[in-house]
This record gives sequence, C-alpha cells and structure tokens, in this order.
Amino acid sequence: MLDINFIRENPDAIKEGAIKKNIDPHVVDDFLTLDNDWRGLVKDLDNFRALQKKLGEERQIEEARELKEKIRHLEGDLRSIETAREEALFRIPTIPSKDTPVGKSEADNVEVYRWGEARVFDFEPKDHIELGKSLDILDFERGAKVAGFRGYYIKNEGVMLVMGIMMYALEKMVAKGYKPMIPPTLIKEFALLGSGYFKGTTYNPETDEVYQLSSADKEVSGETSKDKKFLVGTAEPSLLAYHSGEVLRGEDLPLKISGYSQCYRSEIGSYGRDVKGMYRVHEFMKVEQVVLAPADLELAASLQDEMVKISGEMHQELGLPYRRIQICTGDLSAGKYRQFDTEAWLPATKRWAETGSASNFLDWQARRLDVKYVDGEGNKKYVYMLNNTALPSPRIFIAILENYQQKDGSVVVPEVLRKYTGFGKISNI
Repeated sequence: MLDINFIRENPDAIKEGAIKKNIDPHVVDDFLTLDNDWRGLVKDLDNFRALQKKLGEERQIEEARELKEKIRHLEGDLRSIETAREEALFRIPTIPSKDTPVGKSEADNVEVYRWGEARVFDFEPKDHIELGKSLDILDFERGAKVAGFRGYYIKNEGVMLVMGIMMYALEKMVAKGYKPMIPPTLIKEFALLGSGYFKGTTYNPETDEVYQLSSADKEVSGETSKDKKFLVGTAEPSLLAYHSGEVLRGEDLPLKISGYSQCYRSEIGSYGRDVKGMYRVHEFMKVEQVVLAPADLELAASLQDEMVKISGEMHQELGLPYRRIQICTGDLSAGKYRQFDTEAWLPATKRWAETGSASNFLDWQARRLDVKYVDGEGNKKYVYMLNNTALPSPRIFIAILENYQQKDGSVVVPEVLRKYTGFGKISNI
C-alpha cells in the first residue's frame, strides 16, 4: 500500500498511474472520501472525549453519561469506516517507473535483451512430453491418477536432473552473496496479504491462485488455532515476512536472501491453457531471490538489474537461448513499480517460455508487512522490497530436454549440471 500522506497530496499522479495500469482511477477518490470521513470522526471523537472528561470533573454525571453513549455509537461508526478505508487503501496502485513502457496488455511488453541462437535441428524435435515418456523420466498418466489434473511424476535420471538444477541455482545465489534459506511453505494469511498475493484484503478462492488448508492447526496450549493457513506459490511471501514487524539497521541493508521451496498454485486463471505436460502445474520447486533495500530509487533499480543479470547468467551457463522482456504498464499488477521477465526458447513448440520474473515493489509490500529500517540520520523508513526467480524447476527442465535432445532420442546434460547428476546424458538405449 502507499503512504497515506502521499495519496492525499498526489491524487492526480496516482490516478494517472492507475489508468496506465488498467485500474479504475476512482479507487483514489473512494479512499479520499473515506479518509475525509474518517478524519472528521476522529476529530469529533477527540472533542467529545475531552468534553466527557470535563463533565466528569465538574460532576455533571447525567450529561457525561449521555455523552458516553454518543461516543460509543461514534466509535462503532469509526470502526466501520476504518475497515472500508483500509480496503480502499489496499486497492490503490503504485505509480509505475518512468522507464516502464506504456501499454494496454502483455502484447505491449518490450523485448530489451536477447542471448543465444535457436538450435537448428536436422530432425523433427520432440516436445518434453514425448521425450519424458520415451526416456522414462516423466509419468503424466499416473500423476493424474494420483494427484489429479496437472499431476505428474518425475522419475529416474529426471530426478537427478531437476534436483541438479535446484542445487546449481542455490549455489549460484550463495556465490553472488545471497544468504540461503529453506522457508516454510505453509504460512499464515498476513504473509500473503502483506506481499500482495490476495487481490483484496481477504482470501478469495475465485480470484486468488492460492491453496487454503481446510483443517485447523492446534496451538501450543492445545486450543484450535484461529489462524488461516495457506500453501505458498513461491518462497517470496515467506522470505518477505521473515522481518515483518521489525526495524532493521540501515547499515545492514541491502539484505540479499535466496529461498528454495516447493511451490503450489491453483492456476485458476489459466483454465484451458497448457493443459498437457508440466509447463503449467499445481506444484513444483523453485529458487527465489529477495532483496530488502534502503528507500533509494536508483539503488533499487540497480539491485533489480543485478538480480535479472544473475538469472541471465544462469541461462547462459545452461546454454539456453533466452530473452528479457520489460513489462508494460497495462500488464503490471497493482503493487509493482517495475518488472522484467526472463523467457527461455522451447524449440519443439517454437515458443518463448517465462522462466523468471523480477519485480520492484518499492515500499508497497513493506508497509503492509511493517518492515522498517533506521537510516544514517536516525529516521525510520520502510524498506524497498524486490524479488526475482533464480530458476524454476519445471520450465528449465522442459527447456533442457527440448534444447539438448539428440537424434537418437537421448538428452545431453548441460556441463554445469553434471557434477550434480553424476552423468552427462539421459538415454533409453
């Protein structure tokens, strides 16, 4: 969410940013109306409470009692307005960065970098589904039988390959100065709300691609927990919430963290898309980058660029042709200030596949999660929060199978992964 004073002082600029993001600009007016009502009620209550105290001191008991009842009703009105005001506040978007391309949809995203040449095959390349089956490293039929739609098994040499991808990514992040974590994948509601994974202020299964657990936990006392629990779609919310409610030391920033986790996504917004194979699945593994930075626009931009380059470096070392896309205003979600996607080339389907997304939220998430730091002058400020995919397991797995396939049906393992797999080729011969 945005700073309330900033909203009050810059409504037109925020409305302009909302329009560029295809968001109704009236969200700003809605908030300001509620904010004005809220401030009026707060002022009235302060005045009435002061008068009540004065009446009490003057022993005007009956008048004080009548005023107490009026205060009680006003407090109820204030709670209602506070709830509506908070909901309106959460809908107000971050103004996109000046270098973000203006556009209406993903069709207007801009390619800003490309590396590598698409391999030219002297045979008809197979897709990952056919390769996985012929090499006995993927089983979608039994995956669907056991897990349902989008379920899959990774088997045999495929397990070593996919775990090798994860270990390679994690070691790369450590070498780049990112502290490794294995965060919880079962988390409380506030972490998802704070990081922006709900479209509103509460979980909505019709719009939020998150799994909620139906069973309740037990507290240490043995009582049933009142906390709702969810499965994460990425390590990002767990990593961001690690310092929630804390005040960090400015000299410790930027904090660079890398998280390995299982990820779960309901994919409700992708109904009918990529229904075969493991391109779009309900669960997978991923290594994520997260940075908590000082409130400095230029520094945050350079850190984001650094994160994106690390992902690009890994694609190059894996020998995967890729491109970098800058996301336009109309394709940015409400909280994002600046975003880049990395896409690898899939030769069998002749398409670019998103293998990573780097987002700069400025302090939009930090305000929700209440993560601050003390700067060099002793002022408390909200940190800037950035995130990026280091490597995801399924789509990199797909890209390796399709780009490294041979005429005899085997798949060569990229050299940088061989120390993890223990072999240089997957073959059915």
